[in-house]
Formats: sequence, structure tokens, C-alpha cells
Amino acid sequence: MALTMVDLRPRIGTEIRADPAELLSGEHAALIRETLERRGVLVFPQLGLDDDQQVAFSTTLGEISPILGRGILKISFENEVAATAEMTRGSFVWHIDRTNEDVPTRASILSARRLADVGGETEFANTYAAWDDLPAAEKARLETLRVVHSVENGMRTVTADPTEEQLARWRVPPPKTHPLVWTHRSGRKSLVLGSTASRIEGMGLEEGRALLKELLAWATQPQFVYSHRWRIGDLLIWDNTGTMHRVEPYAEDSGRLMHRTTLLGEEAVA
Repeated sequence: MALTMVDLRPRIGTEIRADPAELLSGEHAALIRETLERRGVLVFPQLGLDDDQQVAFSTTLGEISPILGRGILKISFENEVAATAEMTRGSFVWHIDRTNEDVPTRASILSARRLADVGGETEFANTYAAWDDLPAAEKARLETLRVVHSVENGMRTVTADPTEEQLARWRVPPPKTHPLVWTHRSGRKSLVLGSTASRIEGMGLEEGRALLKELLAWATQPQFVYSHRWRIGDLLIWDNTGTMHRVEPYAEDSGRLMHRTTLLGEEAVA
């Protein structure tokens, strides 16, 4: 079976069909990485990899995070299944993973194991394209700005009245300041936005938050966004350095279960 690609939206998203054995061999790894950076999101419909195969495929694309010793993180509201139920709520708003670190994760590989009857679609926004389409004068104004990111700010957007225990957990990772505009080693530029963005250095709090809200609305316009309606066995890869993502809310008792592998970051935000 030859590898085939079909673009899903003009500015973001490509569907790839390929023989699983070829994917596991790494034969197409360089092409997949290049397409991921160019298109932001790759969809492998109903690929049906098991955990060992997902880990093997992920390692052809980069170094994976050794979560729980084997690399698979279970995304669920069921605490007995996953220790990340609280953070799952944070995925309901636009965000970039690991903005509390100097080097955010490179990409994530997510496969569908159980689905909610209602909700649970995942949306992705191309922050390279959003930057490219800004007027030149706006680019000049934004390029020197620096933004403070925090886990707490992201979690407060989905938790109306946090407890002291919750606040203590969210404050363990210290805030991290990043340029608003990420100049990548490739020379391309993208916006670093999302729910963790709390304020802009050197700007009044309300003025800075208004600008961040305006830019988030710009970057999530329909022309920059791909929304994926999951089917069991689907596998998606997204470029965490050039896209934001969010999940459409779903019932916490729905049983939805996703398995994720994560590629470690390869460059600092600069």
C-alpha cells in the first residue's frame, strides 16, 4: 500500500493513509515530520495501532516522553484509569502544551480507544498561518512583546472557584515568560498563545489581556482551524510548536478514553 496524502483544509490538516508496517519501520518518518511542520495536523484514519505499535511508530518520529515507564498517557476523566482527570478539563480551552517550560513538547500522537456519545471533537489552530496573515504593521508591533504563561491561569479558565489545594497544585510549576512570536530554527514564525497566557510584560494587566484575547480570536478564525470528529482507531499527530488545540466538552461519565504519546521538545521558544 503506497502512502497517500490528502489536504483536509487549505491552511491546516492532512490525511495520510499508509500500511501500518511501513509506518512502524520508519520508512516514511522524514516525510511525515516535514508534512507535520508544514500542515500542523496529520490524520491517520482508523489506523488501529495498539499501545506497543503506537510507541514504536512514535519513536520513528523523535524521542518520546517516558510516561509511566512506557510512554503511553491515558487521557480520561476516570481517576482509576488516569491520574490526569483534573487537567483534562483544561483541554477544553485553546492551549499549547508545556508553555511552562523553556522547551515545549515537539508533538503529540493521540489515538481513540473509547468515545463520548456527544462532544469530544478536537480542534486545532495553525499559529504559523495566523502569524503569516497579520498585517505588516501589526507584526512589527507584536514582535518584541513577551508573555507570562502559567498553569494556574490555564486552569482558572475552566475552574470557577478553585480550592486552596487546587491552587497549590497549579502553582508548583513556576510561571514562564516566552516571546509572543516564536522565531523557529527554520526561520518561520508562529504565535505563542492560549489559556496559559496570563499577561504581557511591560503592559497594564487589562490592556495586555485585551490584546491576548484579540490575538486568540484572530488565530482561531475558521480559515486557520481544523476540527476532527473521532472514530475508534483514528490516530492524530499535531505539531505542538505551531498549533493550538482544544477539545469540545463532553460528559465526565462518558467513558471517553484516548492514548497519547508525546515527542520531547527540540528547540526553545526564541
